Amino acid sequence: MNAVFASLSKAFGQLRDPAILRIAAKSIGITVLLFVFAGFGLYVGLEWLFAWMGWEAGGMARAAAAAIIAIIAFWFLFRIVALAVLQFFADKIVAAVEAKHYPDLADKAQPLPLPQDVANSLKGLGRALTFNLLALPFAIVLLFTAIGPAIVFLLVNAVLLGRELTDMAWLRHTGGQSEPSPVKSGERLMLGGVIAAMMLVPFVNLIAPIVGAAAGTHLAHDAMRRKGASDA
Repeated sequence: MNAVFASLSKAFGQLRDPAILRIAAKSIGITVLLFVFAGFGLYVGLEWLFAWMGWEAGGMARAAAAAIIAIIAFWFLFRIVALAVLQFFADKIVAAVEAKHYPDLADKAQPLPLPQDVANSLKGLGRALTFNLLALPFAIVLLFTAIGPAIVFLLVNAVLLGRELTDMAWLRHTGGQSEPSPVKSGERLMLGGVIAAMMLVPFVNLIAPIVGAAAGTHLAHDAMRRKGASDA
């Protein structure tokens, strides 16, 4: 597990790099804009729905209910939207990390063709939506425990994020082929758990996907180095 901590330390250390800062600014900006527009749309839609249902409560009560539902929905969807946005910048993050830390291997990497990159992003988004929706009934059952729903979603997203964040770099070195990742499952789960936990913290959740992508790159390269040493 030392590899996970070392990868996270390197990832945080590179947050000051201009290349990473530019990507972070774009990723965070797009994510925030999406939520602003979606939030306004959801709020207006809920207000219309309550009025259509003939809810006689005052306008303030309807507005408060709409705001609460919107906040819950965004808490649920944030990690999915943030990761989907990051997918479009993932290759640049991986390239920036490789250029600084693994220059001897950076030239061997093959950026995925755009159609395959988009397909992988959509598959990742589909997995995130599917597994989070499957976890939703369990989270609802555990609502009375207060912390139960957070634990359920943390575990589900730890598995999902661990895979997505390490595959971003690994696929660049396989020619896009779906070869089994050399990253240990325990390391993937631990990285995914740390990033999923960061996504629960306001403001920290904005940089969590960037840190995760950079740390996942380090983990993938560490695993490739170990694999190369064992094959030699």
